[in-house]
Amino acid sequence: MIRRTAILAAPLATMLMLAVSACQPVSAASDAALPAPATDAPTTARGEQVAVLAGGCFWGIEAVFEHVKGVHKVIAGYAGGNADTARYDLVSEGNTGHAESVRVLFDPTQVSYGTLLQVFFSVALDPTERNRQGPDSGTQYRSVIFYGNDQQKQIANAYIAQLTAAKSFPAPIVTQVVPLRAFYAAEAYHQHYFQRHPDNPYIVYNDAPKVARLKQQFPALYQPDQQIVDVQLH
Repeated sequence: MIRRTAILAAPLATMLMLAVSACQPVSAASDAALPAPATDAPTTARGEQVAVLAGGCFWGIEAVFEHVKGVHKVIAGYAGGNADTARYDLVSEGNTGHAESVRVLFDPTQVSYGTLLQVFFSVALDPTERNRQGPDSGTQYRSVIFYGNDQQKQIANAYIAQLTAAKSFPAPIVTQVVPLRAFYAAEAYHQHYFQRHPDNPYIVYNDAPKVARLKQQFPALYQPDQQIVDVQLH
């Protein structure tokens, strides 16, 4: 098992070797965007909405959605466990029930919930990997859609069924669809990590390709780096 913390603590040459050897393609559909969800929310809804998603290291998931038009803010954090264990040193042990997650605040008149899921499955992760993504292994790196209401649950389940029926991936989708109980923001140094550390070898080899695929597959949705706004952690 290669942990992200081990990669970051290693000398530069070792970091490069581990990042390259562990980096894996997102999916069999990585050269083209997946089909849009047949079931989606209407774009007439008003007011900011929230999506909470998990799929490996939250640095990469955060980076992808920070580059999606219609997304106002993305917060890296933890979901699936309790408040008293929502700390990186504990979550990284893999025993808290938490998954590294992101909270995506978006304008539904500009980008729908279903479109966010289309981006999620197309470029942000490999949904056929269980309890891991690329170089990161453990239950904290599992892929999860944490739905906030019945509509999100319906859209998520319908889209997974749609992708399964279309055989969009060479193996079964293992992404969980579960209710969101709570989301806890991660430590400040994890926020906007892609923007703050673009030359970090882990970012270069694991996360930058995801953002590049977003730009290639969803040019109409892609937006450049947004101005960093520090999040309130409490």
